[in-house]
Amino acid sequence: MPEMPEVETIRQDLSKRVCQKQIVSAEVRLARQLRAPKTIAGFESLVIGKTIYKIDRRGKYLLFDLGDVSIVIHLGMTGQLYYAQAIDDIDMTHVRFLFRLDSGEYLVFADIRTFGGIYAVKKERLKEISGLATLGPEPLSGELTATYLLPRLAKRKSPIKAFLLDQKQVGGLGNIYVDEALFVAGVRPMRSCDSLTPKEVEKLIGGIDRVIADGIRDGGTTFRDYRNGEGGKGEHQNHLFVYGRSGLPCTVCGNMIEKCTVGGRGTHYCASCQK
Repeated sequence: MPEMPEVETIRQDLSKRVCQKQIVSAEVRLARQLRAPKTIAGFESLVIGKTIYKIDRRGKYLLFDLGDVSIVIHLGMTGQLYYAQAIDDIDMTHVRFLFRLDSGEYLVFADIRTFGGIYAVKKERLKEISGLATLGPEPLSGELTATYLLPRLAKRKSPIKAFLLDQKQVGGLGNIYVDEALFVAGVRPMRSCDSLTPKEVEKLIGGIDRVIADGIRDGGTTFRDYRNGEGGKGEHQNHLFVYGRSGLPCTVCGNMIEKCTVGGRGTHYCASCQK
């Protein structure tokens, strides 16, 4: 699933390509991925003729500012959102939404497994999108602090990895970057939340910010489906410490990276570097 670095990369790419352009048509090719409004006609009436003024991001959500209306896109597990110069440049096989711009270019939403979704709402109704409204503070925002985390961790005996994956606690993190951040912080993923010391929590925050910044710098992580806003692959898969590297030597200590399951998620760690 695209995580914060991937979604931020898409935001940056598309901001250079589609902002200040007008939506002249909006083709809904798979109606069940339209989350709001409930009808295609209602969706078209909200977005056609509107200008894309800017693109924001909150957690794993993209928010297109159309003035009094916002288009909100969640990519789900396999969603791709990219710009295309011409219709002939688009592989239509898995395209679910197709926006034509007044420049003759296109904004394309494709999704193989169809877990993603699109909303078009008046701005005052953004708070009604439950997953968006309940997001916790996100990395690199300055809001993810020890003051925020320590009292929440102290109340929980669940694994720290499960806590970090909860979007209500920390917005934007997913399986890849949680494993990477815990490695950088030297904390095992199965450690109970209440066992972390204040010093470890500070290291964890630093690790989270570091791996997210590195992921954005590298244009995201592509193992299979993720593509950036121009249809290209990310490079961060070439710089991972532990994720996807079970059975390979740790780049720090040389011991083999191990894999287990934590909270139902495949989890990678170094037993030597993470105590």
